[in-house]
Amino acid sequence: MAAKSCQDGHPAEAFGWAARDHSGVLSPFKFSRRATGEKDVAIKVLFCGICHSDLHMIKNEWGISSYPVVPGHEIVGQVTGVGSKVEKFKVGDKVGVGYMVGSCQSCDSCHDDLENYCPETIVTSGGKYHDGATTYGGFSDIMVADEHYVIRIPENLPLDAGAPLLCAGITVYSPLKYYGLDKPGMHVGVVGLGGLGHVAVKFAKAMGIKVTVISTSPKKKQEALEHLGAHSFLVSRDPDQMQAAMGTMDGIIDTVSTMHPLFPLIGLLKTQGKLVLVGAPEKPLELPVFPLITGRKIVGGSSIGGIKETQEMIDFAAKNNITADVEVIPMDYVNTALERLSKSDVRYRFVIDIGNTLKI
Repeated sequence: MAAKSCQDGHPAEAFGWAARDHSGVLSPFKFSRRATGEKDVAIKVLFCGICHSDLHMIKNEWGISSYPVVPGHEIVGQVTGVGSKVEKFKVGDKVGVGYMVGSCQSCDSCHDDLENYCPETIVTSGGKYHDGATTYGGFSDIMVADEHYVIRIPENLPLDAGAPLLCAGITVYSPLKYYGLDKPGMHVGVVGLGGLGHVAVKFAKAMGIKVTVISTSPKKKQEALEHLGAHSFLVSRDPDQMQAAMGTMDGIIDTVSTMHPLFPLIGLLKTQGKLVLVGAPEKPLELPVFPLITGRKIVGGSSIGGIKETQEMIDFAAKNNITADVEVIPMDYVNTALERLSKSDVRYRFVIDIGNTLKI
């Protein structure tokens, strides 16, 4: 009951859409947010992307959801108020909030600007804040967040198509940088051409990397090559194509969140190549060790990025005109959009026009 009383004590009236149970159906929801503290930024939400992890949360597919759930962690908007000790932002600034709104600020990860790996990371939706209150995400009219976790959005970055970069963008940018797969002339594969994959192609190309899209669907070839500008396309179910590409890639960013074999992907890597997993299948994948040993290859993982790196990614995106391919929808279409998302029927990210279509 303590968390409820904390929430009830919050003075800022808010309105959004929430899931009440594991059916995942969203409906209008009145709640409250905390007063703007001395280090807080108050934000009018204008757009919010829909991420696949929102689907997991509203249906409690990870077993960690506490209802009601207000989803949304690809949030962009405009600053409407700042606390007395806020230094980075002023009223009127365009800003964003991604997957996290808090961390301990004292562990090694936090000291290294890796708040995303802090054991006490507070997620934007469905987490517990320092005062015990549940965190509610961006499918709502307003946000209040500590300035440290707020990202400045450059003037030339469109807010609607820029919103998904706060999750999908940093999720692929960070491993490209950390694993050294950002050097011009390298050859990197991108597995899966969805919300993460299409952005990975854009970032890799902007870094001067040769990009091959790897997909189970031959139907995505034209999209990959002509629309996104990938250099080549591999059908992962075609043994001849896979055999011809063996040992040609410096690294692979694997964005797929369903069960799939890793052995063929490891075969595509050069000696000392790196396979980086950023998708999150619900069941363990089988990892063949022999090809790792014989080629000194690495299988690694990566999860979003720290605040400093997220700002770096957004600035890089603005400089290189990188945005997500989005379908902008009204708030009352959200349940249909979630159904379509579960069937991968979106090219490539839904973004809700909160500012114009969220009505009480």
